[in-house]
Amino acid sequence: MRPKAELHLHIEGTLEPELVVELARRNGIDLPTFDAEAIRARYDFADLQSFLDIYYENMAVLRTDRDFYDLATAYLARARAQGVRHAEIFFDPQAHLSRGVSLEAVFGGLSAALKDSDVSAALIMCFLRDQGAAEAEEVLRAALPYREHFIGVGLDSAEVGHPPALFRRVFDMAAAEGLRRVAHAGEEGGPDYVWEALDVLKVERVDHGIRAMEDPSLVARLREERIPLTVCPLSNVRLRTVPSLRDHILPAMLDEGLLVTVNSDDPAYFGGYVEDNYQALRDELGMTDAQLDQIARNSFTASFVEVPSAGQ
Repeated sequence: MRPKAELHLHIEGTLEPELVVELARRNGIDLPTFDAEAIRARYDFADLQSFLDIYYENMAVLRTDRDFYDLATAYLARARAQGVRHAEIFFDPQAHLSRGVSLEAVFGGLSAALKDSDVSAALIMCFLRDQGAAEAEEVLRAALPYREHFIGVGLDSAEVGHPPALFRRVFDMAAAEGLRRVAHAGEEGGPDYVWEALDVLKVERVDHGIRAMEDPSLVARLREERIPLTVCPLSNVRLRTVPSLRDHILPAMLDEGLLVTVNSDDPAYFGGYVEDNYQALRDELGMTDAQLDQIARNSFTASFVEVPSAGQ
């Protein structure tokens, strides 16, 4: 199995139904059903918002530092089994603060899990774009006492109607703190969202970015500046941003010389972890081993933390 880095992974999106049930029982939370398969059967999404509705509903079982520790530990074990040598993991503090969960619990549990794992990993704190820029600035200020536990900031959640430019100031604040900067753009939003993420937020990586291919001048810039794109093929299919995997634009992105990587996004909901994405690209899209090897090499080039790419 080829070594790889995973650069677009929401830790909350690794919450498998079995762990939802386990944590609900541990925390005394009443669920509509305690049947893990019945929970999984609900994962038929019409769009990003329908996914987010279930995503936040399940997230309610995360309450304590132990819960976050167990969540991250389970992901890192799966990641290691799928050839991941390094992971840069997104997390959404606002989604937990709004439920009365403290930053201390979130950082404490996640950081301890990363420390105890033999997989190299780092945390990227994301802002929920649908909660607005003012709240993003508040959460950044609140998180700075935990600065040693995260390497960067990102921008995620519902894309359309929440353009990157709204978050200029908080990204400037993050840059001043020496934090790395990424943003979801060009998944549901068009190429203009990618331009804004680059020019206004000064991001160093674009998460998703598949709609950048609609703009030849943007493609040229991404190629010339070697800006990484963290593409999530199975996620794109499940959220219906592409009709099927056979229609995915990833091979064309490679042909254009773009620095594309493959990642799992929210694997508990989208039918596969990162190696499952690689295998699907081979089996359903006919991508060659040489192409997949290039994508794996790209993942290390695109990472913010230098790690060995092979032979470990």
